[in-house]
Amino acid sequence: MQDVIKTTKESEDFPIRRKFIRRPDLPALLRLQIAFAALMAQKCKCWGTITALAREYVISRTFIYFLANTLEQTNEIMFGSPKLQNPKNELKLTFSYMLSLRFEGRCSIGSSSTIMKRFVIDLSSEGSISQYVAYFGSIVPDTVNRVNDEMQVVVFASDEIFAKIQPILITVDPLSSAILRIELSDTRKSQDWQNHWDSLIKNGYYPSYIVCDQGIGLCSAKKELLPEVILQTDTYHAIAHLLGHWVIRLEKSAYKAITDEYECEKKLDSARSDQVIDKRIAQFEKAQRLANEKTELYDSFNYLYHCIIGELRIFDSNGKLRDRKTAKENIEAGLNLIETLNNKNLNAASKKVRRALPQLLNYFDIASDVIAKLQQTDINNNELEALCMAWQWNKCVLKAKKSERKRYCAGEEQFWLDYAADYFEDGFDHIKEQVYHELDHIVQSSAIVECINSIVRPYLNNSKNQITQETLNLIMFYHNHRRYKDGKRKKSTPMELLTGKPQKQDWIELLFALVEEKDPSFFQRR
Repeated sequence: MQDVIKTTKESEDFPIRRKFIRRPDLPALLRLQIAFAALMAQKCKCWGTITALAREYVISRTFIYFLANTLEQTNEIMFGSPKLQNPKNELKLTFSYMLSLRFEGRCSIGSSSTIMKRFVIDLSSEGSISQYVAYFGSIVPDTVNRVNDEMQVVVFASDEIFAKIQPILITVDPLSSAILRIELSDTRKSQDWQNHWDSLIKNGYYPSYIVCDQGIGLCSAKKELLPEVILQTDTYHAIAHLLGHWVIRLEKSAYKAITDEYECEKKLDSARSDQVIDKRIAQFEKAQRLANEKTELYDSFNYLYHCIIGELRIFDSNGKLRDRKTAKENIEAGLNLIETLNNKNLNAASKKVRRALPQLLNYFDIASDVIAKLQQTDINNNELEALCMAWQWNKCVLKAKKSERKRYCAGEEQFWLDYAADYFEDGFDHIKEQVYHELDHIVQSSAIVECINSIVRPYLNNSKNQITQETLNLIMFYHNHRRYKDGKRKKSTPMELLTGKPQKQDWIELLFALVEEKDPSFFQRR
């Protein structure tokens, strides 16, 4: 209360000029007359009327516009002609809310029901949502249909993800990121993968080559069904996954040994008797020796690991295509040196890499074909090599997890792009996109499937892994027809990139069109 009195005194000594003050002397009828006059002036386009009203009644123009808008809205509600609701459109709107919450919002069926009930939306019970989602999923196929009668050649990136212990077989096109087929399976044996790929081939998609890990079922199915197709072993699972996690484990082990050495050294100061001193000196020397061994093991392995990873690069530091044979020999030399470290775990990992090595570098042959194709264009070798280096650094940008590393790689990419741009007078952006598109056909890993896993995983989690084939069908349809908001595929949908044809409708509109095609009376019910 004292603050209010103080403010009042200060305002008396130093009067404040307010821009707007409330006018209780304007009765409701007068406000209605002002609103009517202003509204009629707006409709008749009588300029100056609003200003005249503001001066006559000493009120602001903003307040007059507010009164006029309020009167217009009230008139529409009270005296406007009622708009007839189309039951068909109303039902579509209800299903749009349902599908948006379930797939774009990634809400569970229970959460979707709660939100729809809060906003008084029909068909909001959990049973209704589950029923209609299953129905829509039964309309959508589990395999992408061909656009025309021609066979389309794409890269097959295949892998399994799991709903608890039940496998989900997925094949993705890495270039467009479109899910070609998603299938809930009882097992992941060779015959399951043969049926999976056979369905894709029947639907008009044939593999230029297959990228996958060394799963027994996958490799066996490839030999049986597609023996002539190149199999590219996933470089991530073959090297980064097998060897990379040992870098982290050895580093933690080395730091722990260093900490133990430091603790033993601190305890030396508190020793008093000769017996205790000798005991603690022995403990310190042992800890010191162990710390040196673990640190040396980590340093040596970390160096060799990054040397092996470097051999996976497609182009050298000048943008020239590296030799596959040389890369293989260098990797084998690195594995030999790893085995000299005499660590049982590292030796076991090294042997697994050796088993994958024969098919690990097949992408070099693909790269050779791509470069030969680009060399037949008007791009000279210097320009092409610069663009190849820019593309390789762009891949590093996409892989980088730390912002500092990402900025560094982006800077290197821009350097090579600027270098290449000096050779062109115009049309550089078009040539860059052409080269990048062709080089994107070189696929080294099935990492795109891991990205799809991150998309599917929330639906598995909020359904307690009780997923159905119908839900998987809708997830595939949503993903394939959604429009990317950022990244290198920004403003495009996977299906646009896969087929080369523009998509003019939203994914829900496309789904409704598919439903009406197969069940014309569905939206006429109720």
